[in-house]
Parts: sequence; structure tokens; C-alpha cells
Amino acid sequence: MNMLDDEDDQSFHATRDGYSHLSDIEWDAVERLGSTMGIHAVSVMLEVLNRDVQHATIAKFIQNELDAEREKFELLRQQQAAAGGSMHSRRPETLKIDISKYKGVEEDSLLRWFVELDDAIRARRIDDGAMQVAFAQSNLAGRAKTWALGLKLHVHMRLGRQKSSSRGSDKRLNRLEPRIRS
Repeated sequence: MNMLDDEDDQSFHATRDGYSHLSDIEWDAVERLGSTMGIHAVSVMLEVLNRDVQHATIAKFIQNELDAEREKFELLRQQQAAAGGSMHSRRPETLKIDISKYKGVEEDSLLRWFVELDDAIRARRIDDGAMQVAFAQSNLAGRAKTWALGLKLHVHMRLGRQKSSSRGSDKRLNRLEPRIRS
């Protein structure tokens, strides 16, 4: 039932079909306007005003609703920022869990070490991927650490070669550089 189809008001019955020039969004706004201003005021508006003025009036009402919602949102955002500001001044508590160093020998369980590592990363609240890798590398020992550092060195050397090979004129300079230094 439309809000404007009030059975007690025999003088005016506005139906959606009678105002097909209004979009669905505009008609929804007309119904909200009726609950705000009253059905009689809306019925007079629809009877008296021409289509262009109806569209403009409804658009103004919708804009006022949007502005009111934006003000509520902004006020809520400011309240949350004020409340959050005092909370952000304190550093979040982290739990420092020690984990055993993984050496890469047969008696070490890699799966157990990964579980310990995952627990420690979550307890320390390490969210950045690069920091997680650095933390994991800091908990390596023996041949596992040697392997990880060797892999890292290999990757850096490869990236360095790719950068130098992408510069065509630098190849000649690289060949001349040992002669210049001596």
C-alpha cells in the first residue's frame, strides 16, 4: 500500500500509476516526504506543481536527506577518531614467544618449526610479509641459515646482472672498468 493511498482522505488518492513521470527513486522519496511533511502536503504538491517543479522539489528533498546522512556519518567518524586517538597512543601489547633455531639437521622437525614460527609471528603481530621472512631467517641456524643466505645472495646477484645487462652502453664500460682501475 502506498503511503498516499490513505483511505480516510477521500479528497486525494495518489497512486504510482498516476505519476508515471516520476522514477522509482523519486516515488520512494515522495513516500518518505509524505511521512515527514504529511500526506496532505504531498498531495497538494503533486496536484499543484508542474512536472519540472515536482522533479526539482523531490531532488531537493533527496539532497537534504543525503546531506543529513553525511553529517551523521561525519559526526560518527569524528567520534570514532577521537576515541581511537587515545587508543592508538598506546602501543599494542605483543607477546614475545621464543622459538627454537632450525638447523636443518635430520632430528629437527621442519613442520614443528613452522608451527612455532607461525605462533610467534601471530603473537608478535608481524603483518608485513618482508618482516615475517626476516623474522623466520633470524631463527635459522647451521646449514639452514647458510642455505637461506646463499639463496638470498644468488637472487641479489642475478638481479644485479639483469640490471647491468639491460643497460646496453654499460656493457662496454663494464669491460673497460678493470683497465681503468689498474
